[in-house]
Amino acid sequence: MVTIQTATEEDIPTLLEIYNDIIINTTAVWHEEPHTLAMRQEWCAMKKEQGFPVFTAMEDGKVIGFSTLGPFRPWFGYRYTVENSVYVATNSRGKGVAKLLMPPLIDAAKQLGLHAIVAGIEANNEASIELHKKFGFIEVAHFKEVGFKFNRWMDLKFLELIV
Repeated sequence: MVTIQTATEEDIPTLLEIYNDIIINTTAVWHEEPHTLAMRQEWCAMKKEQGFPVFTAMEDGKVIGFSTLGPFRPWFGYRYTVENSVYVATNSRGKGVAKLLMPPLIDAAKQLGLHAIVAGIEANNEASIELHKKFGFIEVAHFKEVGFKFNRWMDLKFLELIV
C-alpha cells in the first residue's frame, strides 16, 4: 500500500536518486547534469524556508515518488501563484502514485492562501498533461521550441489550476 507523508531529512538521498534518474532519462526536467546530495539538501532547506511542503509517496518503507510546490516567478506580484512538481521512481510509474501525490499539493496551496498552481510540462509528456487535467488543470499556453535536451528542441505547455 502506498501512503503519502511529509518528506524527512532521511528521505533526501532517495529524492536525489529519483530526481537524477529523471534528469538523465526523461524530458520532465530540463537539467542535463545530475545533482549532488548537497544540492538536494539545499533544495529541501529552501522549501522549508519558503514554507512549501515536500510530500513523499512511501511503499514498504521506501520513497517511490515525491511532489512539491515552489515559486512560479520571483517577483512580488506572483506571490499567490506557485508551480508544482510531481516525480515518480521509474519502477513505480503507471501505478497511480502521481495521482496520490496531487491532492496534498492542492490542499496545501489552499491552506497557504494561494490562488493558482501552474504546471510547466514538456509538450509530449501526455501522461503528466492528462494527470493534471484529471485534477482540473487547464492548458493556458504552449511555447514552441523553448527548451533543448537530448539534441532536440522541446515545446513547453503551461497548465493552470485556480484554487
